[in-house]
Amino acid sequence: MTSDATAFTGAPAGTPAPGARRLRRGRPLRFRPRLPGPIWNDVLGERPEGGRLRAMRRMVTALVFTLLCMPIQAVLLLLPGPAKSAFPRFYHRTLCWLIGLKLRVIGRPAGAPRTLYVSNHSSWLDILVLGATLDARFVSKSEVGTWPVIGWVAKLGRTVFVSRTRGRTGSEAQEMRARMEAGDSLILFPEGTTSDGARVLPFRSSFFAVANAAQQVQPVTLVYDRLGGLPVGRRDRPLFAWYGDMETASHAWRLLRRTGTRVTVVMHAPFAPETVPDRKLLAARVGRAVSETAATLRQNREVTIGM
Repeated sequence: MTSDATAFTGAPAGTPAPGARRLRRGRPLRFRPRLPGPIWNDVLGERPEGGRLRAMRRMVTALVFTLLCMPIQAVLLLLPGPAKSAFPRFYHRTLCWLIGLKLRVIGRPAGAPRTLYVSNHSSWLDILVLGATLDARFVSKSEVGTWPVIGWVAKLGRTVFVSRTRGRTGSEAQEMRARMEAGDSLILFPEGTTSDGARVLPFRSSFFAVANAAQQVQPVTLVYDRLGGLPVGRRDRPLFAWYGDMETASHAWRLLRRTGTRVTVVMHAPFAPETVPDRKLLAARVGRAVSETAATLRQNREVTIGM
């Protein structure tokens, strides 16, 4: 019995057909990048050159805008009135627009003075998102105050810096209480560090030591749920998350090359802190509400506001 090749061509199997060209290559193809360095060579889209130009444009415009806004906020801090609180919200909203990050807010901020906003934390982007959404002061680690540009912006935004060392815990808690007694609202990240974006770390009860000085507590859930206009999967979450030993500049470079990014902010129902017996139960209650809502958003499902 003859093979199919023999039947059709009349030649033994394995013999090339008449007129066929046989490709021969002495060595495999090797493509070399035009520019050196790992940052330039990672391909994060169908148009890597456009992505690089996009990232450069966004970083430059964000820096120029920040440098222009810093002296304005410095002057507003010396003047009476609500302008020194309203201008930071305008600044953060504009930054989100400049870097192409769309905001979706579900629910409403409490808006009342002396509100303690409690949120999960996965990226430096959280500062821009919450700053654009809430009229409140951040509580941040003291190292942030020493960073160039970022530290200056944080100080102009009246951030409360804490060292989290045993020797200064009491005095820093008193400063936070004094801020709330003066009518300010505060934003806490009780995880104590940033996560990988795929989960919410347990909330530490020590961060709720000043909750009894607040008029109300409002949990907040943040999830970055769109990339390129499509739902974000587990593989893409590290693109937004900033944790471990990640460098801010390289992380921002990779993120700002992308388009169609979106964050969803869920404002849960506020409640009076005295309705919870102690701070451990308070941390567990708020942490459960935030983690369950974050899991729902990561599954691309709609959420309902409630505790």
